[in-house]
Amino acid sequence: MFTISDTIHINAPIERCFLLSTQVELVEETLGIRPVEGKTEGRLEGGDKVLWSTWKFGLPHIHESVVTQYERPAFFQDTMRRGRFKWYQHDHHFVEIDGQTLLTDKVRFSLPLGWIGKKIGQHVMVPYVCKQMRKRLETLKRVAETVEWQRFLPNECGDGVRERRRA
Repeated sequence: MFTISDTIHINAPIERCFLLSTQVELVEETLGIRPVEGKTEGRLEGGDKVLWSTWKFGLPHIHESVVTQYERPAFFQDTMRRGRFKWYQHDHHFVEIDGQTLLTDKVRFSLPLGWIGKKIGQHVMVPYVCKQMRKRLETLKRVAETVEWQRFLPNECGDGVRERRRA
């Protein structure tokens, strides 16, 4: 099994960072994967399933994930139900520090095919997953720290709390 972890400090409230991390459209835009079944738009919550589709390494790929743990705004976890990996789990940890957010992502995965899968994991998938994770974290930071977050959370205040509409 392989374990990859990365952390980023975001100058934005924890609630905003958490909600952005669960936003299907931001995941799609950041990682270039398309939701084709299940929860295909909006924010993911506990129990939600998404079937993602993309082309990687010249091959079509599907990856069905389920939000297996959801503790807003501190933690959520998605686990692969079907796809190319033998096993894949992604933890998202959020810690508030003086009104800012420390986000730590941790991915654990294994591949089929025995020793061949281990070699592919070590030389191809670990570098690829590290690159994708860093891209995701840097995108979340950029979006959360600028007014761009409003494009993904239009009905939220800056702290992630829904605005109250005046009558």
